[in-house]
Amino acid sequence: MKYLVNLDNGGTLTDICVVRGSEVRYTKTLTTPVDLSECFFKGITKASEEIYGAGGFIKLLHTTELIRYSSTQGTNALVERKGPKLGLITDDPHLHAKLTQSANQKDLFESLVGTRLALLGHIHDPHKIESELVSAVNTLTNKGAERLVVAIKDKDTEREFKHVFLLQFPRHLLGSVPVLFSWEFTNDTSRTRRIWSALLNSFLHPTMERFLYSAEHRLKAHKVKNPLLIYRNDGASSRVAKSVALKTYSSGPRGGIEGTKALAKAYGFNHVLMVDVGGTTSDVGEVEAHKIKTERRGSVEGIQISFELSDVKSFGVGGGSILRVDDKGSITVGPDSVGAAPGPACFGFGGKEATMTDVNVALGIIDPDTYLNGQQKLDKERAIQAISEKIAKPLGVSLEKALFAIQEAYAQKLAACLSAHVQKDTVLAAFGGGGPMSACLAAKKAGIKRVIVPKLAAVFSAYGISFSDVAQTFERDITDLSKSEIETIQAQMHEQAKRHMFQEGYNWSECKHEWKVVVENADGSEDHVTHLGDTAQINVDQRRILACHVRYELSHPSLRASLPKPKTSAKVSGSREVLQEEGKRPTPVVILLDQQAGAHMDGPAIVEGPYFTTRVPEGWSLLITDNGDLILEDKA
Repeated sequence: MKYLVNLDNGGTLTDICVVRGSEVRYTKTLTTPVDLSECFFKGITKASEEIYGAGGFIKLLHTTELIRYSSTQGTNALVERKGPKLGLITDDPHLHAKLTQSANQKDLFESLVGTRLALLGHIHDPHKIESELVSAVNTLTNKGAERLVVAIKDKDTEREFKHVFLLQFPRHLLGSVPVLFSWEFTNDTSRTRRIWSALLNSFLHPTMERFLYSAEHRLKAHKVKNPLLIYRNDGASSRVAKSVALKTYSSGPRGGIEGTKALAKAYGFNHVLMVDVGGTTSDVGEVEAHKIKTERRGSVEGIQISFELSDVKSFGVGGGSILRVDDKGSITVGPDSVGAAPGPACFGFGGKEATMTDVNVALGIIDPDTYLNGQQKLDKERAIQAISEKIAKPLGVSLEKALFAIQEAYAQKLAACLSAHVQKDTVLAAFGGGGPMSACLAAKKAGIKRVIVPKLAAVFSAYGISFSDVAQTFERDITDLSKSEIETIQAQMHEQAKRHMFQEGYNWSECKHEWKVVVENADGSEDHVTHLGDTAQINVDQRRILACHVRYELSHPSLRASLPKPKTSAKVSGSREVLQEEGKRPTPVVILLDQQAGAHMDGPAIVEGPYFTTRVPEGWSLLITDNGDLILEDKA
C-alpha cells in the first residue's frame, strides 16, 4: 500500500499529514507566503525524514499514490482584501444595483470592483460593438483592472460576444487581460449568484494559479507521475487543471469538518461544533446526526454563490490576529493578522504587533523552548515588550492586568463565533494551533460543557483531507422540459461526466455514480431530493435540477474510538509557572503521548501534544480516550 500525502496550507503554518492504512505521520512547517512552493516541498521533506530518515524525500515521492493539497490562502486573501483589481463589463444598466442590495455585497463590490464597471449600449449592433468593446476594456485597464468579468443578460448573446472579444483581444498577446464569461463559469439560473461567483473566482484565481502550477512542475521534475490533487470545499479532490479557484475557498476548514464527522461517528456524539483556530482565522462548522451541515447555495462573506458549501464560517480571529486598543479603551482582536512573515513578536522575525500567541507565551501557557516540538525557539521578552507597548501602556494598566484583559476579550470573541449554534448536548471539537489553548475558556462563555481535542489536533484539517475521493457533480436545470428533452440532457451529462473522469485519469467502469433531482426553492435552498420518475407537481417558483455525482473512491483511514471510564491518574512529567490572577502558580504538565487510555485528572493543567498545547483551566477535568484523544469536561 502506498502513502497518501495531505497538505493543509495556512496563513502562518503549513500542516503535512501522511497516511497509509492505520499509519499516520505528520509534521508542520512555517508558511512561506512569498513562494508557497517553498513550504510545500519543505513540508514533504520533513515528512520524508519522519518516515525514511535523512535523504528520504525522493523515496517518499515515489512511494506516494497521491498528494492532496488544500489552502486557506484564498480565504485569507478575501478576509484581508489582498488580490487583483477586477473590471466588470455588462449590457445591464441596473446590474450594479442588483449586485449591491445588502451591506455585505456593497462592501465586497467596492473592494473588488469599485468604479471599474463598463456599460455596453450597442451589444446587438455589429458595427458599433467592436469599437465600444475596445473603449470599455481600455477604460477599465487604465483604471487598474487586472482581470475582467463579462456579464451579458442573454446566454446566447454572451456566447456570440465572446467570439468578438477574442477577435479583438486574442489570448496569445502578451498584454492580454484574463477574462471570465459569467455563463461560461456556471449554468446557475440566478443571475446575481452567477455573476458574484464569477467575480469571486476571478479574485481568487491568481492566488492559487501561480503556486499550484509551480508546485506541479517541480513535482514532475522529480519524475512524479501521479498528479497533484486540489482538495475542494465540497469535500472532494480533483486535478489542478480540473479545478476552479472558487472551490478552493474554505477548503482547509472542509478538511476539518470531515475529520470532525469521523470523530462524531467514532464516539457517538450527536452534535459537534468544530473550531479550527489558525494564525489568521477561526473556522466554525457543525456536524449533526453524523452529517455535515451544508448550504445548497453556499455563502462567501454573507454573499450567496452558485456552488454548495459546507456551512463553515471563517472569522478574523486567530493566534496571529493583531491586538489593539481602540479609541474607546476596548481591546480589539483582528481581523488583520501578522501572518507567517513577520509573524508574532515572539517569533523574533521583526514583528512588533501583539498577538494571542505572544499572550500565551507571556502567561506561561506556551513553553518558548518546546514550540513546534522544539523546532522553533520563541522569545518571551519580545512578546512581553509588544504587549506592554501595544496594550498595557494605552490602557494605563500593568502587564498582568493587560494579559488577563486580552485573554477575556479573545475568549469572548471566540465564544461569539460559537454561541448561535450551541445545543444542550453540543460537544466542541477544538483543533488547529490555537484551538486547544483557548477552547475551554470560550466553551464556558458559549455554554458548552464538553470539549474534545484530537491527538492530531495540530494537523487535523490535513488529516480530514484523507477522507476525500476524486469526485465531481454536474447539474442542469430541467424545469418544465419534456421527457425526451430530459433524456437528451441526461445523455449529454453522462458523456460530460465520463470525459471529466477520464481526464482525471480514471475509466468510467472504475467510478461510482448516482443521479438525483433536486427541487430547489427560489432562494436557492433545497426543498427536497427526488428522482427522474417522480412526476409530482412543484410550486411555480421552484425549479427541478438534474444532478449527476460521479466519484472514484480512494483509500481512507479507519478511525475507531470510544470513551473509557476513568482508570488511573494522568502521569505528570513536570510543572510550569503559569500566571493566574492570584499570581504565578506551578501548573502540572501532562505529555499526551505518555498517557494510557482512561488516565484522568482535574485542572488546572497543561497538556502537551505533538505540535500543540492544551490549557485545562481550574474547574475542568481531562480524560484520555482509547484513541489517545483528549476529553475535557466542565465539572460545574
